[in-house]
Amino acid sequence: MDLLTWIVVGLIAGLLASYAVGGIGYGLLGDIVVGMVGAIFGGWLFGALGIALPFSGLASAILMAFVGAVLLLLILRALSPRGRGRPMWRRRVL
Repeated sequence: MDLLTWIVVGLIAGLLASYAVGGIGYGLLGDIVVGMVGAIFGGWLFGALGIALPFSGLASAILMAFVGAVLLLLILRALSPRGRGRPMWRRRVL
């Protein structure tokens, strides 16, 4: 894939993943990076598990990147201390 395709796939997958995980996004560059890293992670994961998608092309790249980005965001959320990185007005008070 060329660089422009990687950027578009990264942006779409990053935006969808950040909304699916329950965030508000990481900004344009952050969502692109999350989506691109998710594409690499998703491609590796699908290959390692032997999962083949019934379609190909841009749609399969976006789906693999989305799955990888969601897993990446869930892992990052699990590793970060609770409540850190959230604006003060969004923190839960118990």
